[in-house]
Amino acid sequence: MTTQPTARTKSYIKQPPSTLERVGIALASGVLLFLAAATTVIVGFQLLFLGRVFPGVYVGQTELSSMGREAASELLAEQITYPQTGTIVVSYQDESWVYSPYNLGLSFDAQANAQVAYQVGRQGWPWERLAEQYQALMIGVHLPPQMTFDGQKAQDTLDEVAAQINRPTVEAALAINGLEVVAQPGQIGRTMDVWTSIAVLEGQLRSLQDGEVALIVNETPPAILDASEQAALAEQILSRDLTIEIPSAYDDDPGPWTFTPQQLAEMLVIERVAHEDGARYQVGLEAGQLAAFLTEIAPEVARDPENTRFIFNDDTRLLEVIKPAIIGRTLQIEASIEQINRQIGEGASTVELAFDYDAPAVTDEMTGAELGITELVSSQTTYFFGSSSARIQNIQTAAARFHGLLIPPGATFSMVENLGDITLDSGYAEAWIIFGDRTIKGVGGGVCQVSTTLFRTVFFGGFPIVERYSHSYRVAYYEQSSSGAVNPQLAGLDATVYAPIVDFKFTNDTPYWLLMETYVIPGSRSLTWKFYSTSDGRTMSWDTSGLKNRVDPPDPVYEESPDLAKGETKQVDWAVEGADVTITRVVYRDGEVLYNDEFRTHYLPWAAVCQYGEGTKGYPPDKPQDPEDFCK
Repeated sequence: MTTQPTARTKSYIKQPPSTLERVGIALASGVLLFLAAATTVIVGFQLLFLGRVFPGVYVGQTELSSMGREAASELLAEQITYPQTGTIVVSYQDESWVYSPYNLGLSFDAQANAQVAYQVGRQGWPWERLAEQYQALMIGVHLPPQMTFDGQKAQDTLDEVAAQINRPTVEAALAINGLEVVAQPGQIGRTMDVWTSIAVLEGQLRSLQDGEVALIVNETPPAILDASEQAALAEQILSRDLTIEIPSAYDDDPGPWTFTPQQLAEMLVIERVAHEDGARYQVGLEAGQLAAFLTEIAPEVARDPENTRFIFNDDTRLLEVIKPAIIGRTLQIEASIEQINRQIGEGASTVELAFDYDAPAVTDEMTGAELGITELVSSQTTYFFGSSSARIQNIQTAAARFHGLLIPPGATFSMVENLGDITLDSGYAEAWIIFGDRTIKGVGGGVCQVSTTLFRTVFFGGFPIVERYSHSYRVAYYEQSSSGAVNPQLAGLDATVYAPIVDFKFTNDTPYWLLMETYVIPGSRSLTWKFYSTSDGRTMSWDTSGLKNRVDPPDPVYEESPDLAKGETKQVDWAVEGADVTITRVVYRDGEVLYNDEFRTHYLPWAAVCQYGEGTKGYPPDKPQDPEDFCK
């Protein structure tokens, strides 16, 4: 019986490899052979350069291929000598110092650099090593020489240079020694910035090139570097006199004042002052000493403003200047100190004072029409027959003070304020004056002739009188007529002044300026006082009581005088009876009374006085007699 195989049964028969399989097997075999060969080559290459630098490795320009580390180190030491043979110049301005790089802290370690070269292709992952070896072999690996920079050694070297460069800051000095000016120039301080210089130097050294390095030096200038200009100014000041003067001085002004170099040397000061550039020396005269001098002369140089003085030309009816206006001024001490020092600082040897100026109310160009001076409004004349030359001199001197003087509208005029000092220096002489109950010799005798004339001009001009004093006794001069005879009707029309206590004052109560003119004519022994203004239509009437309550003079008085020699006699006072006088005045304008006033005068009886020298026979007499019989 025949048995059939089941479906699950398979027969296995070996088939020959396909073409694809054969190719794969071949490739795998080839790769394995290549890898085996490559491995053999790589291992062989590694073994070949074991302990030696791989090919294509350079340090700088020195090739170290196939060299052992010791040999590479020796070669590098021979080839790279820049630290010892290089040249570095360090400089500041026109100074320089030459060093080798080694002396400036740069060194080359040949063994360390050989080791770095040896490590090329021997660090990192195996593939990184192979890549680096391949690079060296094919294109080369150029390593920069590895230098060591010793900053401390560089500092030590540069510190030596700094010792030659560094210098302290010195301020210029200026001093005065007598007439000698001592000047010392300043010095700019210098300090080398060593560490910044080292940083710049290190960059040059690492370039391995010779070169020049500019050192970093900080300069510190003094506040005052140069005082030569101020020294020259001080020398100039002390080389000549200095003159201080009043600008546009009047003829009677004081000054100028001159200071010698010796005086200036005692006043000259040198001050350190702030300046836009820091500071500077200022040469000038010491403010305290200048202030003392200026304070002393301030009253002398001060001037009150004075109106122009005019006269009225009766023919042309115009004003004519007889004395120009005076601009008032006040010395400004602080401003003068500043101005004097500024001017001498500019090289001036003549300097001017500084003033505040005050213009007067009336100046030269003004006209009579502007001032309301168009006509004569009052005029009076008094006489002084029998006056001595000294008394005439005093009358002329006092009257001149008022010639051409102007009184503003509404102003009250004081004779004492305008009379000035009555002294020998101001032009007065000694003459007889009434002092208390005596007539004595004094400076200014005769001034009351002027005050009496002014009083009458005011009185008859119809101006209000503010203050008036009569004489103690009747004075013949004030009652004289043009013939020289005494006119008792003039009694009570006198006025006395005695500065500063006894004054004569009146008011210009018109809307016009009032011009006064005085004329002394010695030949006719007359003084005429004129008022020019514009009449406002006022008129006046007056009356006198005449001499009342008359009292006989006392007995004559006899006095021994040391000024008279034996046998000399001299009458110094004349007997005058006492009396009372009342004068009334009424002033009208447009038919209406402006004012009326009354002037009461009480004259004391006055004794005749006869002086005689010591030992004069018959003096004093036993019985009082008329001194005219004995004072011949």
